[in-house]
Amino acid sequence: MPPEEKSPDGGEEGDRASGLVLLQALKSGSTRKQGCDPFAQTQRSKLQHRRARINQQINKEMRMRAGAENLFRLLSSSSESISVPMIPLGLKETKELDLLVPLKDLISEHYGEEGILFEKEIREFMELRQAMRTPSRNEAGLELLMEYYNQLYFLDSRFFPPTKSLGVFFHWYDSLTGVPSHQRALAFEKGSVLFNIGALHTQIGARQDRASLPGLNQAIDAFQKAAGAFNYLKENFSNAPSLDMSAASLNMLVRLMVAQVQECVFEKMTLLRAQHDFLTWLQLAQEAARVEYVYSLVHQTMTQAHVKDYVPFSWTTMVHVKSEHFKALSHYFAAIALCDCPAASDAELPEQEKAFIQFHVTMPEGPSLRILLQDPEERRKLGKAHLKKAIMKHEEAMRIHGLCKILRKMDILQEVLSFAHKRSLSKYSEIDHEEDFFETGDAPDIHPKTHQKPEIKSPNFSQVKVTDLFHRLGPLSVFSAKNKWYPARRVHLMRGENGFGFTLRGDSPVLIAGVIPGGCAAEAGLKEGDYIISVNGKDCKWSKHAEVVQLLKSTGEEGVEIGVITLQGSEAPKAADKKAAAMSSGSGMLKSNKENSRKSLMNSKSASTLLVWSKKSKRSKKSTYGIPFTAVGDNEAMY
Repeated sequence: MPPEEKSPDGGEEGDRASGLVLLQALKSGSTRKQGCDPFAQTQRSKLQHRRARINQQINKEMRMRAGAENLFRLLSSSSESISVPMIPLGLKETKELDLLVPLKDLISEHYGEEGILFEKEIREFMELRQAMRTPSRNEAGLELLMEYYNQLYFLDSRFFPPTKSLGVFFHWYDSLTGVPSHQRALAFEKGSVLFNIGALHTQIGARQDRASLPGLNQAIDAFQKAAGAFNYLKENFSNAPSLDMSAASLNMLVRLMVAQVQECVFEKMTLLRAQHDFLTWLQLAQEAARVEYVYSLVHQTMTQAHVKDYVPFSWTTMVHVKSEHFKALSHYFAAIALCDCPAASDAELPEQEKAFIQFHVTMPEGPSLRILLQDPEERRKLGKAHLKKAIMKHEEAMRIHGLCKILRKMDILQEVLSFAHKRSLSKYSEIDHEEDFFETGDAPDIHPKTHQKPEIKSPNFSQVKVTDLFHRLGPLSVFSAKNKWYPARRVHLMRGENGFGFTLRGDSPVLIAGVIPGGCAAEAGLKEGDYIISVNGKDCKWSKHAEVVQLLKSTGEEGVEIGVITLQGSEAPKAADKKAAAMSSGSGMLKSNKENSRKSLMNSKSASTLLVWSKKSKRSKKSTYGIPFTAVGDNEAMY
């Protein structure tokens, strides 16, 4: 292991340095306050070897808080809705990164500019990254992460050429184990930030007050966005060096978030339930069965070979407990529908028959459906069978809960499970008759059904608008890391009888689309495909066509001095047009597969595993590049 990897911040010296940086930031009134909590994790790196234990403690406290709220709601309102705590995810941590020297060197070498002139922009980017390390646990923190993620597009386009490494490593720590990983590929940085966006959504969702409708809606939205972030990461990144970003782990996290959304939907239904009729109880039972079904899928995923040794045992146990708990609830609500609601009248019978046909996975044995719904004794028998299964599942949930040391310490969760168990026992005693000589049958499972399917919401990168910090380098269509050009040259032109002898096209920068043989421009050495970057010393990289034309027209007898660059390779203008990465006003987080595969080959020399950004690129309609000179078109003019 390299020396710099032994301690993320270099031990005590790193801690003192971090403290000085924090003190200086507070004294100077750092501009990066919105969405950043500088006190949150100033010495976290010193405790990396205890990362997993800390994460479990955080989860435990959040579960206990949620459990206390749920129990209070249970005991104070006598609600049939029993909810248990949610599972939030800890954020990945990262080391500080000094980009000042590498970026200054690349600006001087690649762009031919003085690197020292861009120190302000580089420091602003580093300040944004430093703030991103400790986002506040709210919407402002999400915006901060999204802003940094969007800025990485510009950093990638400006400073990561496909054939050369920037020479810096991005260090990140696993969110559950604290195991460090590092790569030169910027895709690793992108993926880790995207993971933290999803993780922060889980924390926001887990801390909502689910006793109220607004809190439930916010929790549903947060968990759906978390699922979207993890799913987007799974589909667009591959070969992650850390286990928390592997395909198997991300698939598990997506399923976990979907299950937690489904649980919130169940709670929402119990909160909005205004009536206590037969059909409402059936719907509630099927909703609980749906929650049980999705949590059983999560449990299956967590017990797979590549995941079971990585996921905390407390998570696996909690998911298993929820699966059994909600199955018990589904049978309890079925019993309530059969035993507490009056027998169906002739008018109600058709609607109840239709609902009951689709209620069980297999039809219960015994009398016909019509007799079952209209005979109170038959309803009691089937209800008793459902209660028997509910009690068995409650006891299984409590048994599994007792197997986990961490969950055993959560007295509140034990109280919630015990309350549901006692409620089912009480109901069973109420409907059990001494003269019952029949043997209680086995109630069939309940068909899972939901009125609101979870939605996986992909990240909306366009919601946070950003501006390229390094826009002074010029438009990305030309001045990017993947383009190469010959050194800029200055050409002095005198206006002839037929003007300067060239045609111009496009904006930002303006392109010399054609040069008239024998004209002033040709004699001065201008070529088709040159880009005008200055006129009489005025920077024109971002100038519009009309602005450059006006500067040329305003020249006098002394002539005009034009600064131009030529992209390397005779095919460069066409190639640039084909490979241009689109940058819309909002998102623009896109790269081409070809470029990334080349970048992957380059990075493979320094990293055994790679994280590849595989999102397909889109082509901007506004991009302007070299166009072969044939004739003066509608958008061209001769000067």
